[in-house]
Amino acid sequence: MEGFYKRGMLINLTSKIVSSFDIDDTTLLKYSGGKGLATKYLLDYSSPNFDPLSEDAPLIIATGVVTGSKIWGSSRYGLFAKSPLTHFYAESYSGGKLPEHISLTGFDTIILTGKSEKLSYILINNNKVEIFECPELANQGTYYTEEFLQNKYAGIKARALTIGPAGENCVLFSVVENDKWRSAGRCGLGAVLGSKRIKAILFAGDNKRNYPDQTEIDTYSSNIFTTFKDSPPVNNYKKFGTPMMVALLNKFNAFPTQYWEKGYCDFWEDISADTLISKFKSRAKACKRCFIACGKLTSIREGKYKGITIEGPEYETIYAFGGLCLVKSLDEIIYLNDICDNLGIDTITSGNIIGYLIKLVENRKIDYQITWGDTDKIADTLTKIAFKKDIGKELSQGIKYLEKKYKIPAMYVKGLEPAGYDPRIFKGMALSYGTSDRGACHLRTTFYKPEISGIIPPEKIEGKAALVIEYEDRLAFFDSLILCRFFRDIYGWEDLTKIFNTLTGLQLDTNQIKKIASNIVNITRFFNIREGLTRDDDIPSSKFFEPTFEGNSLKYEDYDYMLKDYYKLRGW
Repeated sequence: MEGFYKRGMLINLTSKIVSSFDIDDTTLLKYSGGKGLATKYLLDYSSPNFDPLSEDAPLIIATGVVTGSKIWGSSRYGLFAKSPLTHFYAESYSGGKLPEHISLTGFDTIILTGKSEKLSYILINNNKVEIFECPELANQGTYYTEEFLQNKYAGIKARALTIGPAGENCVLFSVVENDKWRSAGRCGLGAVLGSKRIKAILFAGDNKRNYPDQTEIDTYSSNIFTTFKDSPPVNNYKKFGTPMMVALLNKFNAFPTQYWEKGYCDFWEDISADTLISKFKSRAKACKRCFIACGKLTSIREGKYKGITIEGPEYETIYAFGGLCLVKSLDEIIYLNDICDNLGIDTITSGNIIGYLIKLVENRKIDYQITWGDTDKIADTLTKIAFKKDIGKELSQGIKYLEKKYKIPAMYVKGLEPAGYDPRIFKGMALSYGTSDRGACHLRTTFYKPEISGIIPPEKIEGKAALVIEYEDRLAFFDSLILCRFFRDIYGWEDLTKIFNTLTGLQLDTNQIKKIASNIVNITRFFNIREGLTRDDDIPSSKFFEPTFEGNSLKYEDYDYMLKDYYKLRGW
């Protein structure tokens, strides 16, 4: 089998021992790289019910067989661990330029175990691994850390992933950043890296994957480009980016507002894609190997926040602060986005935590001065969270902890908050949130897409489970290759089969690829069961079943019907 390096690296930070190991063809075929391979090693290198922030907890970095190839949407890497936020499976993906630099080191997967004695960074240059103490980077933001280290190693063209103060302080929803604004955002993987006292990892090398027929790859990718480069969905992403979802979700009354009390935001036009483009002249920005260019490079040119530049804000950040917290201008949302990126905290969880905090204040559960839309106070609270200072120490424990203490219903599954697609409208998203291996995650299926487009009506219950499984399996294979989610409407099962066969030299049929994908879902489920998951963990929190202000609701009996159907079809 070609396309893989067939090598893994194990770095023990306690002993400073670095070793490599071979990965045989049977293993690569069974798990297909990326998520599948990382999940196998997550099981192999951990014991049941381990502490995700313990010295022995593994953190796994993986690329896929497509990384470094000319396949569109291939510049992605994944991080895998046990989540300190949910205590279940954690995965998070990021793009930019970094993924190909990880691949250039010549390894399919890199496993970190142990704990550095002092705050350090790792330099991986081909087979050579060096670990350097870096007290000068303590509590520095991700922007400064990345720039400092990449300038230091510019001679070998190294690129870095980093954590901010939140990761160092093991905030349970801290993130890993790269390419300045690219985030491996959910589940608290920044805390896992921080618990190992690793501030950053740099990657450099000159290895390249061997593919059996480069001409065939070139031809396939050229055809994909010609067919889709000017398609309406691609042009919409180029022009509007993900913020185009603001208008669409408000149209469906599914834009979570005022901490999930409403599905419609009165000022949505002020935080929409049209306003982003007209006011800030945002321009399209793409990862490497991408023609969709969904990113929006945005600069604030005047006013209180003049000088801030980010890649964004993405729809999820607009929903989290604009919708849930009623922050009414994009200037302010961009400002909060910038703070989160530099501190290294997830914007979805942060917006949910702040919105919930305001509800607690309204219900006189907490004596704290904060109100809806109070941007300065929100910014101050985010900083307190990152440094675990004052109220921030409590908020850093996550939404499930807060609900248990204060008894006000909160929105989550397995301790992770949903993205900006209200499951009381989109019933398939409710099931998808519930069965997702990492909690209320929209990316395991992106099932809002078939519900919005009319492939299956949002309110329909029958048949939802089967289609959720179809999407879940296909995107599990995406994550094993590792491919960008925005190519989901371009790469169907036949395309994924074509890509995998062309890069590996195999001749699998689509049914065989589907079986591999289903197996990846099953071993991920096995990890969660090993770590204590029960059926109750697949049932959303009680707030899912509370109607919105507009009267939209999810009935428990409907959810239970879909979940039972899902289990039956999965054979669980």
